[in-house]
Amino acid sequence: MAEIPAFEPAMLQQLKMLVADAAAELGFDAIRVTDIDLSAHAQRYHAWLDAGHHGSMSYLAENVDKRLHPELLLEGACRVIVARMPYLHGGTEPLQVLQDANRAYISRYALGRDYHKVLRRRLARVADRLNAAVQPFDHRYRAFTDSAPVLEKAMAVKAGHGWVGRHSLVLNEASGSWFFLGEVYTNVPLPVDAADGDDRCGACRACVQVCPTNAIIEGRTIDARRCISYLTIESRDPIPEALRQALGNRIFGCDDCQLYCPWNRSAPASEEPDFRPRDHLAEATLLDLFKLSEAQFLDRTEGTPLRRLNYDQWQRNLAVALGNGPPHVAVIDALRERLLSASPLVAEHIRWALDQLGLKNASR
Repeated sequence: MAEIPAFEPAMLQQLKMLVADAAAELGFDAIRVTDIDLSAHAQRYHAWLDAGHHGSMSYLAENVDKRLHPELLLEGACRVIVARMPYLHGGTEPLQVLQDANRAYISRYALGRDYHKVLRRRLARVADRLNAAVQPFDHRYRAFTDSAPVLEKAMAVKAGHGWVGRHSLVLNEASGSWFFLGEVYTNVPLPVDAADGDDRCGACRACVQVCPTNAIIEGRTIDARRCISYLTIESRDPIPEALRQALGNRIFGCDDCQLYCPWNRSAPASEEPDFRPRDHLAEATLLDLFKLSEAQFLDRTEGTPLRRLNYDQWQRNLAVALGNGPPHVAVIDALRERLLSASPLVAEHIRWALDQLGLKNASR
């Protein structure tokens, strides 16, 4: 096949419109295009790693060159199509769940189908549309959704999707931060969009003030070692005892910094069927989930992001949340029963929970 020629600007603009139309048909809120120069983000990323803010997520320190040089992931890459898709469905009542110590709080992105599967397949279809339009030329592309060494936030900001808020998430004036990002690397030199350099956080520090574990630090940075999302999802170690009470009833992730962000007050709700809560996960109680056997856990969480956890992590998180809740007899009995067969990791957290509940009982 012939190499892609120097397309006329009008042709490239038409191709970009074709991509945008295809993305809209497939449920994306917006697409924007950037070049592949990420040199301005290298120092910040290295500093974050050097400070150890990635915790035990060693994969983030691997393939750094590929993160900073997209052409190493796709030979000939010169553009990145960055797409966003809203995911927060209405009616999931996040604040109400957080205020009910008997219910399990699951980060809103994880209530529906695994977003990796949803976005990656649709991004590939967008790329296929572009591929058909440029044939017979040698179009090369790859689609990613949080699935490879890709600096998604840097690319989104560079492409003009918004700015990095104090909570380190990308914020968009119209869409807030309740959206997923996905990328298509391509060797078609589509017209690039201008970055929107305005920082609209101003003096607001709402996210910093509400973070339960003070994980948001200066420089719009997260210290993952204190972040509830890291502690409940990424880490397979014991949850530091000093942070356990701060977890409250959060068993998979944490959305506090988004829930209290003023830019999310008018963020659009998702109408994507794949992101609707599955199997009553939005209403589940801590006790009901804790009682699930491993087979039941695997069945109930199939096809959702919750599968990122193994059963021990699941039980560990639930034990802490139960220990932070009311000292119901049924809860104490369930913890004691599970302690008889629990792994050392889970047993440690069950004993902590029983101690907590015993103290609550003694004070009643």
